[in-house]
Amino acid sequence: MSSLPAKARAVIIGGGVSGCSVAYHLAKLGWTDIVLLERKQLTSGTTWHAAGLIGQLRASQNMTRLAKYSADLYVKLEAETEVATGMRQVGSITVALTEERKHEIYRQASLARAFDVDVREISPQEVKEMYPHLNISDVVGAVHLPLDGQCDPANIAMALAKGARQRGAKIFENVKVTDIHKKNGRVSGVSWARGEEQGTIETDVVINCAGMWARDLGSMSGVTVPLHACEHFYLVTEAIQGLGRLPVLRVPDECAYYKEDAGKMMLGAFEPVAKPWGMNGISEDFCFDQLPEDFEHFEPILEMGVNRMPMLGTAGIHTFFNGPESFTPDDRYYLGEAPELGGYWVAAGYNSIGIASSGGAGMALAQWIHDGEAPFDLWEVDIRRAQPFQKNRRYLKERVSETLGLLYADHFPYRQMATSRNIRRSPIHEHLKARGAVFGEVAGWERANWFANDGQEREYRYSWKRQNWFDNQRAEHLAVRNGVGLFDMTSFGKIRVEGRDALAFLQRLCANQLDVEPGRIVYTQMLNNRGGIESDLTITRLSETAFFAVVPGATLQRDLAWMRKHLKDEFVVITDVTAAESVLCLMGPKSREVIERISPNDFSNAGHPFGTAREIEIGMGLARAHRVTYVGELGWELYVASDQTAHVFEALEEAGQALGLKLCGLHTLDSCRIEKAFRHFGHDITDEDHVLEAGLGFAVKTTKGDFIGRDAVLQKKENGLDRRLVQFRLADPEPLLFHNEAIVRDGEIVGTITSGNYGHYLGGAIGLGYVACRGESTEQVLASSYEIEIAGERVKALASLTPMYDPKAERVRM
Repeated sequence: MSSLPAKARAVIIGGGVSGCSVAYHLAKLGWTDIVLLERKQLTSGTTWHAAGLIGQLRASQNMTRLAKYSADLYVKLEAETEVATGMRQVGSITVALTEERKHEIYRQASLARAFDVDVREISPQEVKEMYPHLNISDVVGAVHLPLDGQCDPANIAMALAKGARQRGAKIFENVKVTDIHKKNGRVSGVSWARGEEQGTIETDVVINCAGMWARDLGSMSGVTVPLHACEHFYLVTEAIQGLGRLPVLRVPDECAYYKEDAGKMMLGAFEPVAKPWGMNGISEDFCFDQLPEDFEHFEPILEMGVNRMPMLGTAGIHTFFNGPESFTPDDRYYLGEAPELGGYWVAAGYNSIGIASSGGAGMALAQWIHDGEAPFDLWEVDIRRAQPFQKNRRYLKERVSETLGLLYADHFPYRQMATSRNIRRSPIHEHLKARGAVFGEVAGWERANWFANDGQEREYRYSWKRQNWFDNQRAEHLAVRNGVGLFDMTSFGKIRVEGRDALAFLQRLCANQLDVEPGRIVYTQMLNNRGGIESDLTITRLSETAFFAVVPGATLQRDLAWMRKHLKDEFVVITDVTAAESVLCLMGPKSREVIERISPNDFSNAGHPFGTAREIEIGMGLARAHRVTYVGELGWELYVASDQTAHVFEALEEAGQALGLKLCGLHTLDSCRIEKAFRHFGHDITDEDHVLEAGLGFAVKTTKGDFIGRDAVLQKKENGLDRRLVQFRLADPEPLLFHNEAIVRDGEIVGTITSGNYGHYLGGAIGLGYVACRGESTEQVLASSYEIEIAGERVKALASLTPMYDPKAERVRM
């Protein structure tokens, strides 16, 4: 038994495919002083029983980039390490049994083309030719990806481990981590035990790759890693004569996947209501364990499987397997540095796609650790999206019973989670509910997405076409454009930054000029060293030493972490005050008339100019009125103490009755903002998107002095833009845009729509997306012919580099 070192540059906890991949990729970057600790044996958690499906296409460009990297790596790994990985690029087929599913997989095919993934839509008969054993009587369409594949999961992990060792990494089995030490807000070491032997490794980088143990390991250090294990079932038949080499087959409408391996057939399931496991913790000696069989639970899947592939009815069952897999509240894994503790990194929660994801995820995380910033936009899987309350075990148990099944459910736009709801609510939640609100959930917040009419069902009816609330959104949208609407935006993240050095601190973090008079509101971004956008926010100067930042509810933990990470020895206090105030947004050309009925303050342009905030009397209470807008109309965001929110809401509602005040939801907020081409963080702008290419140069003041990203801004100004964010409107008013549709320029796919919604005022679907423009003028960019490809169909689109609605922003200054 070799002895463990007293020091290491990095300690990786967990010897599944995730930990082995991180070790391999750190070693490839030249990190030789790496230690991986595995509590039992390599692969003994969930890696050893994974199905080993390698699919390249994911829901976004960068997730696809990581999945493609995994596939390419696993092909090369065997030659490099001489460990057989079983990687075979047999291709994959996904079949649709409904028109809605056909539309979805055809959309995915358009996306694959945009991401340069080899893909082809195929007919049911072509499926039969490639998969002769399949019943295609009710198949309406299919998609084939010839370079997808399958592998031996355990050997993939072993190959990665060997590759890491060859480059100097040390891997120790049967070593349990007993404590993680910290000093000055950072990791400082790891304590371990191996039988009777104990010790400590001094390190300032720890990577939690503990799989289904990651939540408990995180809680040891006060780190939130919300995941929970579920039972995952599959069966393997006896050998079937003449089976032949077959592509991986997915039949999502029957919750099933099929894989041929060594002349046998595997049938696995992602059933709609899963069985959470390990509610009382995971046994200390769990290692290569199986869970008790539950054939009754799997039987409905098998019945559909026998109908789909009749030969299963006569094939003997070699193995009926039930093993645990970890799932997260949103079906996306966790990557990145934990916001609670510097130097503590996470790569866990793979939602049953750990083999396909870990090659790319390990590469991206290693690069992130090495460089100190993500190699490209990873917000989709960033650990900083997790909310502290989500580590609650009851919340997780209920949520993962749903998220396992969502892997193969229809991925309809606007689909809402059904489980673990009503955790975070606005003080006027019940008021809105009584008035017809239909709620969605973001970061645990219940938010009114649309308002049902009297007698209308208060449920979503999902579709890829116009859903049942389309006309409700239209009425709300036009009320904001022509009259007045009221939104509850209490879910905004709210951060106070105050202290003697608050101004200097924010000037260093933000691109815009924040040395303004108290009461001024500044729209700004926090940039990284590449000029990419880390945060999109408004900051109000409350006094000489106090500032108030407003961020999207979904990015609050990220934004707090970014601020705290960059706090040096300045005298600054950063406080999350989100729960202290509600936000009621009164928007539209009649908003001034409404607010003047219940407040004696002056709301004229002279008395309360755009971009200013001040305390006002309202009803019989007080509020801070911010004159800003995310919908492109005259209006105010009213910040109200939580205990007075219901009163202010009632006063606004009563005052607005005679003026046609309409309650509006988040779908309308989004459709209004996209008509104005206002950017949405996480879609249109990310840490990978340069602030100038995103069209936000007006919010950057390089003359104010140094700030993070300033050099990258100056360099981009000198070198010119490589791409620009363009607004599109479909010429045909019928089709819809959501995001990820392919942008076609002069007949060639050049990118994807970053966000989309329906522009009810403009009369068509609106989308934003980046177009390459190196050396091109505005006129040249707009002179091209544009189309948007939706599920294989191309629709003519009009393009603009200025907002199609109110381009001179005259409406907001009425």
